[in-house]
Amino acid sequence: MDLLSLRYFQVVARHQHISRAAEELRVAQPSVSRTIIRLESELGIPLFDRQGRRIRLNEHGAAFLRRVERALAELDDARREMADAAGDGPGRVAVAAETLLQLAGVLPAFRERRPGVEVRLFQAPLESMRRHLRSAEVDFALASQPLAGPELCSVELAREEVLLAVPPGHPLAGRERVTVAELAGEEFVSTRAGHWQRSLLERLFAREGLAPRVVCEGDEAAATPELIGAGLGIGLMPAVARRTLGERSPVTWLRLDAADCHRTLTLVWREGAHLSPAALEFRRLAMERIMPAEA
Repeated sequence: MDLLSLRYFQVVARHQHISRAAEELRVAQPSVSRTIIRLESELGIPLFDRQGRRIRLNEHGAAFLRRVERALAELDDARREMADAAGDGPGRVAVAAETLLQLAGVLPAFRERRPGVEVRLFQAPLESMRRHLRSAEVDFALASQPLAGPELCSVELAREEVLLAVPPGHPLAGRERVTVAELAGEEFVSTRAGHWQRSLLERLFAREGLAPRVVCEGDEAAATPELIGAGLGIGLMPAVARRTLGERSPVTWLRLDAADCHRTLTLVWREGAHLSPAALEFRRLAMERIMPAEA
C-alpha cells in the first residue's frame, strides 16, 4: 500500500467517478481503475459498490476514507511544517467559506502584512467544508452554522441577528415584528439546502410544526434582496445586509419573534494541524476584523 494508491483512492472517493478522478489526477483512466482494484485486493474487501460504469463508496470505503484522510493530512502537515522550518518561500493559506464576501475585511490587511503568501479560497457548503478540513485542503473554514467534531477546534468571530426582508408594499411591510406562525402561507426566496439561511429557515419553521414554501432557491445569497424587492417572495437576511444596503435597500426589514434567530460566524481548524506563521497571522486578523457592528 503506497501513498500514490491512497491519494488515488481519496480522489476517486471524493468524485465517486473514475473518469473525473482521472481528470483531476491528470492520469489515464485505466491507471486509476487498476490502482483501485489493486488496493481493494490488498485490503481483501471492496471499497466501492459497482453498478455498470457507476461506482459508489460503500460503508467499508467510507470507514477507510476517514483513516486515509487523517493519515494524508498528517503527512501534508509534516511537509508544510518542514517547509516553514527551512524558510521555503512565503507559504500558503487556504480558507473555505459559505460566502467569500465575509473575507473582504480580512484579505487586504493580510496581503499588506504577508505579501507573497499564496491565498486559496473555496466557496463551499457545510459538509464540503468539513471534508476540506479533514483532508487538509484548507487551513480554516469560516462557517455560518455549527461545524463541530472531536477533531475540530473553533473560535466564535461574530454573532448577529437575522432579519426578515419583505418587498415594499407587502402586507407585513408596516410591521416591526412578526411571528413564524404568521409566515406559514408566505413564499420564500432562499439559498439551496445546506446553506445557513436555508437551514435556519427550516429550523425555525420546524419548531412550529411547519415547513416553509420556498419558491426561489440558489447559491447566490447576495442576489436575495433584489429578488425579494422584485416581489418573488420574502426571505431571511443577516443584519449586516441591512447596514450594507442602507438607503439603497430594495426591501423592508422586520424582526422575527423567534428564539435563536441569529447567525454565528466561527473560524474552524483541525485540532493538531500545523498552522504556519502566515496561517496564524490570518487567524489573528480574522478574530480582529470579522466582527459586524450591532444592528
